[in-house]
Amino acid sequence: MFDRTRWFLAGILIGLSLQLSQPGGAATPVEEAVKTAQNSSIEAAQKALNDGLLLYQQGTAEAKRGTIAKWEEALKLYREAGDRAKEAITLNNIGRIYEDLGEKQTALDYYNQSLPLSRATSNPSQEAITLNNIGAVYDNLGEKQKALEYYSQSLPLSRTLGDRSLEAITLTNIGLVYSNLGEQQKALEYYSKSLPLIRTIGDRWHEAGILSNIGGVYDNLGEKQKALDYYNQSLTLSRAVGDRSQEAVTLDNIGAVYDYLGEQKTALEYYKQSLPLLRTLGELWHEGITLNNIGRIYDDLGEQQKALEYLSQSLTLKRSVGDRRGEAITLSNIGNIHNYLGDRQTALEYYKQSLPLLLAVGDRRGEAVTLTNIGGMYSDVGDKQKALEYYSQSLTLSRAIGERSIEAGILYNIAVTKRDQNNLNEALNDIQASLRIIENLRTKITSPELRTSYFATVQDYYEFYIDLLMQLHKTHPKLGYDTKALEASELSRARSLLELLQETNTNIREGIAPDLLQQEKSLQQQLNALEKHRIEAVSLPNPNPTEIEQIDKQQLALLQEYQQIQTQIRTASPRYAALTQPKPLTFPEIQKQIIDENTILLQYFLGKERSYLWVISQKGLTSYELPKRAEIETASRNFRNTVTNPRLRNISQKVAEASANLSQLILQPAASQLGDKRLLIVPDGILHYTAFPALTISLTSRQNSYLPLISQHEIITLPSASTLAILRQNYGDRKPPTQTLAILADPVFSPDDERIKGKLTPATTEKLESQNQGLSRSLRSSDLAWPPQRLPFTRQEAQTILSLVPSASSSQNLDFDASRTTATDGRLANYQILHLATHGIANSQNPELSGILMSMVDDKGNLVNGFLRLTDIFNLKLSADLVVLSACQSGIGQNIKGEGMVGLTRGFMYAGAQRMVVSLWNVDDEGTAVLMQKFYQKMLQQKLSPATALRAAQMEMMEQDKWNSPYYWAAFTLQGEWK
Repeated sequence: MFDRTRWFLAGILIGLSLQLSQPGGAATPVEEAVKTAQNSSIEAAQKALNDGLLLYQQGTAEAKRGTIAKWEEALKLYREAGDRAKEAITLNNIGRIYEDLGEKQTALDYYNQSLPLSRATSNPSQEAITLNNIGAVYDNLGEKQKALEYYSQSLPLSRTLGDRSLEAITLTNIGLVYSNLGEQQKALEYYSKSLPLIRTIGDRWHEAGILSNIGGVYDNLGEKQKALDYYNQSLTLSRAVGDRSQEAVTLDNIGAVYDYLGEQKTALEYYKQSLPLLRTLGELWHEGITLNNIGRIYDDLGEQQKALEYLSQSLTLKRSVGDRRGEAITLSNIGNIHNYLGDRQTALEYYKQSLPLLLAVGDRRGEAVTLTNIGGMYSDVGDKQKALEYYSQSLTLSRAIGERSIEAGILYNIAVTKRDQNNLNEALNDIQASLRIIENLRTKITSPELRTSYFATVQDYYEFYIDLLMQLHKTHPKLGYDTKALEASELSRARSLLELLQETNTNIREGIAPDLLQQEKSLQQQLNALEKHRIEAVSLPNPNPTEIEQIDKQQLALLQEYQQIQTQIRTASPRYAALTQPKPLTFPEIQKQIIDENTILLQYFLGKERSYLWVISQKGLTSYELPKRAEIETASRNFRNTVTNPRLRNISQKVAEASANLSQLILQPAASQLGDKRLLIVPDGILHYTAFPALTISLTSRQNSYLPLISQHEIITLPSASTLAILRQNYGDRKPPTQTLAILADPVFSPDDERIKGKLTPATTEKLESQNQGLSRSLRSSDLAWPPQRLPFTRQEAQTILSLVPSASSSQNLDFDASRTTATDGRLANYQILHLATHGIANSQNPELSGILMSMVDDKGNLVNGFLRLTDIFNLKLSADLVVLSACQSGIGQNIKGEGMVGLTRGFMYAGAQRMVVSLWNVDDEGTAVLMQKFYQKMLQQKLSPATALRAAQMEMMEQDKWNSPYYWAAFTLQGEWK
């Protein structure tokens, strides 16, 4: 079923008039007496108005009710005094408060009393304001054409008066109507007229609302990055001027974008900032929308009962304030939940309540989505033809209003339905049309993080496309559908990494405004200061978990700001704008650029119903159908759990069996093609965590025999074939480093470390090594245990490796010199090989917080920032042939659908590393030291390539009783260039 629409609220600007009529001229004694009585009433009315205004400025619902009471007093007094002009103004203002409180019909009653009085008293300014307000109410009630009629009467009046503020507001409101009618370009025309007017008069209050509305247009057009840019400008302004109502609206809109982009938890944070603001302000209309949005998030997060609670609250509020459009939206969302829960009859009832409301208010976008949902329901129950009828209606609507993202979703649904009818060729045309839209929309998102999130939300489209092509290949094996499926697989993976790598040789900061660069620098400094504060907090004898949790929240918020600034820099950069989108390699290009006679590429795709493997050699392409994703995941988890637990009883047999089980599923079908070739592995899903070197094609005749894949093959892992091509291109454009090797190892983590108190002796090192056998090089980012344990074998590892290289060509950074400063001061750019041996931190929820742990104290025992985070790594400037992260889990991070593993590897590749050696689990300190020593001996003394040297070292470890378990040698994998 098509993903549920992200409903958001665009800010409606309603003029509030508080001006008063001027006193009249000279009068007779009788008139003077009458006038004195009138003036007394007017003075009392004026006091009531002022008292009411003071209450209004408090901003709460209760205070606004008090304002109404005070202004009703003033209204009565003006009527007694016969001051019809002030009566008109006061009626308008009371209506404005009811508008705030969501009581639209009551507001309309007051506005309709005010309008004829304004005309009778020849007050064109008040008449224009009231016309505008009436139009706004009709807009909210869904009567768009009526709204336009009133706005069209207000606009010439404001122009005649020269009231640029009111003119701008009315232009904005007309734009909002057109936006709600789905005519986004027309809406943008009106906003583009309104914005410069409001800026000319310096009205920042209303400028915030217009910016939010422009963001809404780009949101509707699918240009989510542009939408976010405008929303963030609006949020800053609304907070600066203290407009909490607009702040709440904009928070809601930002939440809606993050929701659309697949960042549900971030969206929920924004909605939950908006809700208390709206409740304090008593804005029931807006509150109903926010409750709806929160309900939708809980539905996406799988908490359907919680979702229904919020949606039910929303529905009650929307009905109470007469928000028919909002009511229809919430009805449709409740229907979605009942459909998901299998109660399709109830779902249909909700959809059928929603649809006429949407038709009545002219909400074609909402109508398109609800028609799609109804079509999805009929598809689920097997009535494919009826489903297609609803999809067809919806498709026509979405195209008419230019809603490209909705159109893409409908085309996908149509393709799935036609596939189910065995109409494969028509299904192929529809899914290709859908993906063309997706490809266009994703390029409009500048932020790499948000582009990645968005791409993850549409992976079902690519999965369907690949599976459809492979089904067509079954039917027509000679028409090249398997080649197209391979190319679709390449199109669907690691695209953000590909685009990041393309920009690495371009100085995107050249030509950027200094204040923007200063903001970036300031945020970096704030992040560093906060990191130091965290270190101090966790270093206390009894760390406060609440304080540390608060610091972590601040850290994530700052990271988000930092990413937003970097996105602004990319958007403003002429050099970035000149970059063309890199295209993934085609099959012939993979053959030509990646493969040689001794190398084959194995590319995996794990699907819900079935999976696929493509084997590419110089001779051609062979494809294989594999079991479904769930079956492969079960075998892969079992294999990983077995391999990473060396203390299991009968470990050798269990490893052999687990390896054989997984290999049977993912390797055995292609066994005859592998020979002794070098294997380039492009994994998918859970296979990113799989140590392919430890797999085996099959058990030998002896039950406990185990012959791993690495004994016959050199194995390299790639995010995608296209990634290797761009790494080669980037590295070829760089000036080669002049030095050989830089090592950072054995950092100082504690003020109690012996190295602070005095010189470290060989006896102390030997004692530490003895005490720390079996210690792993891992550290959980959430750990409060402090300080981290020292890793003494990293020193032995470093010294052995350094002995293989002339001292003039190497850099030894041990103890306090193994610091974050050493890593970031630019000197590492001079070295061909960079080796870091320390604790690793892998954060699978927030990969930006993954990192490498450097020295946490200086030589005087003072705490310093020793975290080399992913954001720091992205800012390094390297020209390294090889980066070795001799730490735990340095090759993993967050596994994102369509992007693969997001973690330290991509950071170092972006920084300039051509290839990396990284680990897939918590590695043993001593065993890793032994493996690394062997690896470097073979690479530096025997002059083997890194890939060949790593394989040789791992095979040598296998032959030693102490290290023959794959736990000790199979964790490390080479990623990137193999030559």
